[in-house]
Amino acid sequence: MKIGILREGKQPPDKRVPFSPEQCKQITEKFPVVEIFVQPSNIRCFSDEEYRMAGVPVQEDLSACDVLMGVKEVPVLDLIPEKIYFFFSHTIKKQLHNRKLLQEVVRKRIRLIDYEVLTGKDNLRIIGFGRFAGLVGAYNGLMTFGKRNHLFELKPAHQCSDLQELKSIVSGIQLPAMKIIVTGGGRVAGGALELLREIPLRQVSVEEYLGHDSFGEPVFVQLNPEDYNLHRDNKPFDLLHFFRHPTEHNGNFQRFCNQTDLLIGAAFWDPKAPVLFSSEEMKKPDFRIQVIADITCDIEGSIPSTKKASTIANPVFDYNPETGELEPAYSSKRNVTVMSIDNLPCELPKDASLDFGNNLIEKVLPHLIGGDEEEVIKRATITEAGRLTEQFMYLTDYLSINE
Repeated sequence: MKIGILREGKQPPDKRVPFSPEQCKQITEKFPVVEIFVQPSNIRCFSDEEYRMAGVPVQEDLSACDVLMGVKEVPVLDLIPEKIYFFFSHTIKKQLHNRKLLQEVVRKRIRLIDYEVLTGKDNLRIIGFGRFAGLVGAYNGLMTFGKRNHLFELKPAHQCSDLQELKSIVSGIQLPAMKIIVTGGGRVAGGALELLREIPLRQVSVEEYLGHDSFGEPVFVQLNPEDYNLHRDNKPFDLLHFFRHPTEHNGNFQRFCNQTDLLIGAAFWDPKAPVLFSSEEMKKPDFRIQVIADITCDIEGSIPSTKKASTIANPVFDYNPETGELEPAYSSKRNVTVMSIDNLPCELPKDASLDFGNNLIEKVLPHLIGGDEEEVIKRATITEAGRLTEQFMYLTDYLSINE
């Protein structure tokens, strides 16, 4: 089996890779039937020379490869017919901007395997960059809060050499008596909590959090869906029912809005589910949230002030609750300052890539190379032989519409 590592073609360019040079070497030693080739790139976090030094051929033409692996979406014009592709396609939610990509994938009879839907027997995701999105997102939230309040100036995450330096910087900051919320219980939230515990901060319960305007020290609370959603008929909250029937629930997050200084949004949000709060609620005099680190970055989704994605170069902007307009960052204390970078792991590309590659080697490659008895690859296959697979037939209408 010949595996080709693609040069990232999406703009702005992504520095991450599926496998580091050393991991490529590990793969060919562990799976002797595998050969790996790499397209040349001057933007990767690992240089072409590092791949060559590891014994990996660097070449432009990957048409002889059976499997092609990238990170972000592959440009439509670069797709090679009838190959197996692995990348984050960002199509499973019917994202309009990638409809043409999926149409071309089908037309070229490509087997598309999306990292986002690689799951185990328990249907839980087995791979992703979520931990690093959480780590960097929480760091950026603290950096923004410190700058807004003239407390401290932190080095941007993308200027840190690695995760160890990032954590070292955070461990030295002094926070005021403030209250922080982290929403979610998955990998993203786990990364955010991992970062906060470097300070360290005291974690409190929901009841404690709501019962005190201030604790005299910085604290945080982790909120799961049951903490800010209620069943409309006052039935006991059931998480599985909530995921299956989000429209049968009302939001209950408003009680946290006058108790919170920094909100770190790290929870998956279904567009059918209640929003955290509305733009009208943000106008209220007792709305206390100063900074929102919206790691999930659902544009005009659960957090109304996330009206656009920010960038690594320009990570924050202000939202004016009175006008609903966006303004330059830190332009008024009456505004809410928002961080909504949608490619956070790119700020620590080497660490994120190494973690991602290790998971691919451990949890995905054995199924790809040695047979797929547990159907890990099958479940993540969106298209094959010029059509959608059974579990993704819901994309038929999305696929058939021509712009």
